[in-house]
Amino acid sequence: MPGFEVTISGNRLSIIEKLYNLVWFRMAKSRISSSIPSSSLARSSSLSRIVDTLELDAHPLSPQGDNPNCARSFTIKELAGATQNFRETNLIGEGGFGRVFKGWLENDQIVAIKQLNRDGMQGSNEFLVEVLMLIMLHHPNLVSLIGYCAEKSERLLVYEYMPHGSLEDHLYYLSPDQEPLDWNTRIKIALGAAKGLAYLHDVANPPVIYRDLKSANILLDEDFNPKLSDFGLAKLAPVGDKTHVSTRVMGTYGYCAPDYAMSGKLTVKSDIYSFGVVLLELLSGRKAYDLTQNPGEENLITWARPFLNDRRRFTRLADPLLKGRFPLRPFYQLAVITSLCLHEKPHIRPAARDVAHAINHVASQPYVAQTANACNPPTLAAPSASSEQTTLVEEDYNKKNTSCP
Repeated sequence: MPGFEVTISGNRLSIIEKLYNLVWFRMAKSRISSSIPSSSLARSSSLSRIVDTLELDAHPLSPQGDNPNCARSFTIKELAGATQNFRETNLIGEGGFGRVFKGWLENDQIVAIKQLNRDGMQGSNEFLVEVLMLIMLHHPNLVSLIGYCAEKSERLLVYEYMPHGSLEDHLYYLSPDQEPLDWNTRIKIALGAAKGLAYLHDVANPPVIYRDLKSANILLDEDFNPKLSDFGLAKLAPVGDKTHVSTRVMGTYGYCAPDYAMSGKLTVKSDIYSFGVVLLELLSGRKAYDLTQNPGEENLITWARPFLNDRRRFTRLADPLLKGRFPLRPFYQLAVITSLCLHEKPHIRPAARDVAHAINHVASQPYVAQTANACNPPTLAAPSASSEQTTLVEEDYNKKNTSCP
């Protein structure tokens, strides 16, 4: 049967434990290479070069977490059947690497099937990286890989289905019957995404640099729990005396850390900057880069910086769709966290675990409509603000709600 199978269970697991992670990884690498035609590998500069790009030989991975993912091999016939021959009505997403379809497996399980572009190197690279990463990594806030297909020129990945789509969808592409995300849901999403990133940076061994963190890659389940997806650009972080990974600049415009964009030196702090952009999107409801905005305001960070650290004007960041329904102190706290993540100096940006801890504190102060509304705003101001600054914040809030008695 075409394709390859990577399963971690039973006797094979005991072998993995005995041979440790290096031998296991090389077994997985061998299976992956055998599944891809030689012509495809030649176009992608050989499997060894792809693995060198990941620095996998330098840092052999081992399965992370208590229940390592298992990946099932599918045939193209099975996946065509699951998607009704990749019918356009089942298309749920499209991006630079390919298209995503909703599908139904024979056991009635609903899945998302990503069909990678057949344009050679980039598709093969992403396929290899994503399969390897998702086999090794396991966390509630990372999307689960169910299986894959590597048949002839086809490269497909099968994931758990996320019924609420992406964070990007809910911020910018609401249908008429959809409600915008409320404050508490936004914080829930921010916290879950931060936990997923903290797992990659601080638990995975060696650490993993996501390199493509953006609202489009944060998927939402039926309860709006977020899961990071799309690991095709991921890299292993430097360990020991190394401070960075030198690599070709990749990612999405508007999310890329300026230090990485200018030097090609990639660190975990590059991800922190990207996460800061996502936090700013959650606060403001504005895209990372939007040509429809006024001249000079197309770049979200450029527009937001004057407000992020201004206790008198920070509420101007608020998404109009929130309609003022958010608590002032937690809003300011999240703005401060965002500002730190977006700091121009990488070493000042906080670690992912510290970001998650800080957002958890914000989440502990939920918005309650009956005690925090336009006519009865919270009396709490920004952290560490003086009584004079507290008054200024409240006055600014009340000026926007002059209809109150």
